[in-house]
Amino acid sequence: MQSVAIIGGGVSGLICIKCCLDDGLSPICYEMTNDIGGLWNYDLNAVKGKASVMKSTVINTSKEFMAFSDYPPPAEYPNYMHNTKLLDYFRMYATKFNLIEYIRFRRRVTRIQPANDYEQTGCWMIYSVDAEQRDEGTIRDEIGEKYDAVMLATGHHAHPRWADFPGLEHFKGQKLHSWQYKTPHGFEDKTVLVIGIGNSGGDMVVELGRFAKQVLIMRSSSCFILI
Repeated sequence: MQSVAIIGGGVSGLICIKCCLDDGLSPICYEMTNDIGGLWNYDLNAVKGKASVMKSTVINTSKEFMAFSDYPPPAEYPNYMHNTKLLDYFRMYATKFNLIEYIRFRRRVTRIQPANDYEQTGCWMIYSVDAEQRDEGTIRDEIGEKYDAVMLATGHHAHPRWADFPGLEHFKGQKLHSWQYKTPHGFEDKTVLVIGIGNSGGDMVVELGRFAKQVLIMRSSSCFILI
């Protein structure tokens, strides 16, 4: 039976585990936190390498459109689910198909590289450490394990991309990336400039508008905003 390493225990990681089991493969999932859900598992703190939604985030895709094909959400769940409901749904899915037993929690993958016999076998080495090791420059007790294949399910919201323009380094106010934003508390009676009007920017503008003194939006190109 071929072994498969899956990096990340969010929704994509869960799906990868399920697909591997359906096809007779032997999956092991590495998850750096102590729980499933990835992006949709709200965390009050911004943790390096981990994505997390705002406390108030509601999914912008209907439950019928985003449902697992083999396990739909409960009928009583709202059409557009709050992140807590969505996480509950993922937990139900993981329980239904016994996916949790294939996840190694609190394991941070440090490197992935071809095995010494890669040319003959196509195998890969996965190196990991206990997730409590926050400083990647001083890796201790690293464990290496060999797999026939690797699936990456780490998502693309875990690392912030900062806007860079002249004068930003001289700004004396608070600078915050949407990756760090969790709640509007602390912004009361402040003037806030939101750069970007994607999903995260739009959500922040709407929420901050009820607390801040003034909220402004800046975007590099024109766009339509329906009210």
